[in-house]
Amino acid sequence: MPNPLKSDWTLDDIAGIYDLPLLELVFKAQTVHRENHDPLRVQKCTLLSIKTGGCPEDCSYCPQAARYSTGVESEKLLPVPTVLAKAREAKAAGSTRFCMGAAWRNVKDGPQFEQVIDMVKGVNSLGMEVCCTLGMLKPEQAERLKEAGLYAYNHNIDTSEEYYGEVIGTRQFTDRIDTLNNVRRAGITMCTGGIIGLGETREDHLAFLQRLASFDPHPESVPINALVPVAGTPLENQEIIDPLLLVRVIATARILMPRSVVRLSAGRLQMSREAQMLCFLAGANSIFAGDKLLTTANPGESKDDEMFRLLGIQAMENRADACSGSKEPALSGNV
Repeated sequence: MPNPLKSDWTLDDIAGIYDLPLLELVFKAQTVHRENHDPLRVQKCTLLSIKTGGCPEDCSYCPQAARYSTGVESEKLLPVPTVLAKAREAKAAGSTRFCMGAAWRNVKDGPQFEQVIDMVKGVNSLGMEVCCTLGMLKPEQAERLKEAGLYAYNHNIDTSEEYYGEVIGTRQFTDRIDTLNNVRRAGITMCTGGIIGLGETREDHLAFLQRLASFDPHPESVPINALVPVAGTPLENQEIIDPLLLVRVIATARILMPRSVVRLSAGRLQMSREAQMLCFLAGANSIFAGDKLLTTANPGESKDDEMFRLLGIQAMENRADACSGSKEPALSGNV
């Protein structure tokens, strides 16, 4: 097996892994997974939209973009007590990570940012990993979030740099990388991944995975989403991907980034229980729980609990147990 901590994978290296027969690929990924993680422990996370709709961006997949008619109503930032009540509910249901998402292009200093700071402090006091996804972030804003107790910041690169402009036109791929660098410099763990099924090619998958694995250290958290086509968005008629393609991407990500938490994210509602099992076998070790991911549907707690029971999976119980899901310390030293 290659050096498990490589950050200089070539496209040929990655193609040699990605193109393996699927059963061989999953076997290799499961081997790497067992060397770095408990294969029967999966982290449950909860994602809450704290500010919904009205986003000025033009992301082709997103129902929260103001320019699309998707039926999503624009809402104000939620009050702090409401958010903390949701966090307590999530913790009681077994989630150890609570992520708050706001439909903003970028974070703006002022009362709303101060409100988010208070949310971060409150969720952190509950003993949960607290994550935010708020759009582009300046260095000083990242530092303030870190001081408030932010554990992770999500900012997906979405797809390859070459295909990015086909999906989003209101910002550049490099803007994404700048924010991720600001997050890491502030000492916050990095959560970044993307979406499979945007119309991209095999070559885009290779380049997307190469960019993620080129961070040194690797991202502590790598969410892999399957596109959920939403009526009113430019991708509303996009064909739903074959779940085995998602398995292939997850397995390759696990081999390239052995100690990262690979999160099986959006798209689970359109997958069978058996397909989700293959994703866990391929190295996924986190899911988003609850019946909604921001504005799109997600399997409810009862279905996930039943799936865990049938597969013999247990939810990670606390922050120490969720330390990158790893048997070794997280690469950044921030967990």
